[in-house]
Amino acid sequence: MKALTIRQPWAGAIVHQDKRVENRTWKLPARHHGTRILIHAGAQLDKNAKIYGPNFGVYGAIVGVATITGCHWSDDGTCCSPWGFQQAYHWTLDDVAVLPEPVTARGALGFWTPTADALNAVTVQQTGVTW
Repeated sequence: MKALTIRQPWAGAIVHQDKRVENRTWKLPARHHGTRILIHAGAQLDKNAKIYGPNFGVYGAIVGVATITGCHWSDDGTCCSPWGFQQAYHWTLDDVAVLPEPVTARGALGFWTPTADALNAVTVQQTGVTW
């Protein structure tokens, strides 16, 4: 299973609010369409973000899981309001689940593979979920 690092507060908005789009400058590789991924809260805050909320203070940890259901380009961002950015690829997410306890992990750019220990810690918390 792959993970995707997302800066706070966006990772928190995905797992704790209704953010179901991830804005990216690059198109989703076809092999990741329809796959279940781990949501990793990056080590840094997006200083341009203007939202805050519960558990947005978690950094450097896997905080949830989601399924990537699609990808489309948006010129004006209105298709995925209020979360869609202008001039960005919108990766749509579904079946989002928050982990009861964040799993500390070092992230990376792009999709990355967590350690066996991190995957085991996630699996223990997601009993009954098929990866």
